[in-house]
Amino acid sequence: MTHVQRFDHIGITVADLESAIAFFVGLGLEVEGTGSVDGEFVETVCGIPGAHCEIAMLKSPGGGTRLELSSFITPDHVPGSPAPMANELGLRNVSFEVGDLQAAIDAVAANGYGLVGGVGEYQGSVRMAYVRGPEGIIVSLFEQIG
Repeated sequence: MTHVQRFDHIGITVADLESAIAFFVGLGLEVEGTGSVDGEFVETVCGIPGAHCEIAMLKSPGGGTRLELSSFITPDHVPGSPAPMANELGLRNVSFEVGDLQAAIDAVAANGYGLVGGVGEYQGSVRMAYVRGPEGIIVSLFEQIG
């Protein structure tokens, strides 16, 4: 029996929602909607009494899986590792295909975000780099080549 019907979204909790939105919009995602969630529903789902959060849903221009950014108003957020590496347990990265890898790297660098390592090429088919985004989020950017 198949339970999953489609991949809907990936959710990331951040402290500075506006900064995170600006980063991902700068890469080319579009804000699909924003809102605030509190009350019994979010308290039940999250298992956090008194939970209240602001949410932004972003989508890529071509559609598909979306990115949900949320920031808790109450209770205070709990900080994660400030600079997680790819081998740290948990969410490894969020990945996006880009048309021009160097242009995307330059665009995020102009806003103060840098590479985790370097630009790698895999078997002449893909060029990829990890960028350290807002709040330490690792964002994988890749470009099809060849």
